[in-house]
Amino acid sequence: MAEAKVLRMNAADHEISYANNSVFQKAVISKVTPIIEESIRDMFKEMAPTCIKVADLGCSSGPNTFHTISQSVPGFIERLKKEKGVMVQEGCFIGAVAGSFYDRLFPTRSLHFVNSSYALHWLTKLPVGLEKNNGNVYMARSSPPNVFQAYADQFQKDFTNFLSLRSKEIISQGRMVLTFMARKNVDPSNEDYGWELVAKSLLDLVAQGVVEERDVDSFNLPFYTPCKQEVAEIVEREGSFEITDLQVFEVDADPINKNEMLCNEDFGFDIYKQMGKILQIPSELL
Repeated sequence: MAEAKVLRMNAADHEISYANNSVFQKAVISKVTPIIEESIRDMFKEMAPTCIKVADLGCSSGPNTFHTISQSVPGFIERLKKEKGVMVQEGCFIGAVAGSFYDRLFPTRSLHFVNSSYALHWLTKLPVGLEKNNGNVYMARSSPPNVFQAYADQFQKDFTNFLSLRSKEIISQGRMVLTFMARKNVDPSNEDYGWELVAKSLLDLVAQGVVEERDVDSFNLPFYTPCKQEVAEIVEREGSFEITDLQVFEVDADPINKNEMLCNEDFGFDIYKQMGKILQIPSELL
């Protein structure tokens, strides 16, 4: 039997843990909350279940863990009371399911609603064919054309598999809200991904003899930021789901409270320090 390598997150009290550096993810959740609520209201037009089963896929351990569900449950209970009467018994039962959302997780036709926030851009593995992406840690303007294609192919494979698996687990007329990193440009070579600074920093360490050049050349990040058109094409090609809303939005990535900028003479240093933590989190275990 093949042994799976399981990587753990840093402890919650760790300086660069997700729990202490997830303000950006919380902003994303807050931005999408109205879409989630509208999706659930739309689902209730098609059905009136007395019990709703929800899955939050890719949920991390930290202050955001129950953010979505804590906002959705009260509204659901109030709606049930209006439709079924005050005798409705309130109750919310939460359980953790071990495994990857790139595998089957739940029984057939058992879920009403699926939410995934800031997780599906992560790939199951590094794409094949990144050997010539020297001096970069991700797709960059200087990357060879085959690097962009390799990343796109791996995302297409993973996302198609995800959709196929969820189609077996979600009931008819069920809903999904999926939020993940994306890009604006159709042409990936025209996008500024922001990882060039990390690559340059690593090359500076190579010049100082701290890091081996071959280690930098072999290091690439296993995630992909698709464009809107790519997502639509994959969903249509897979065929299990119908898109009711597809949009790209921006979230303020500034981890420093703007009110603090005006009174903190060291805010420039703090920005670099905080951004360093945020960049370190997704790559700390790679």
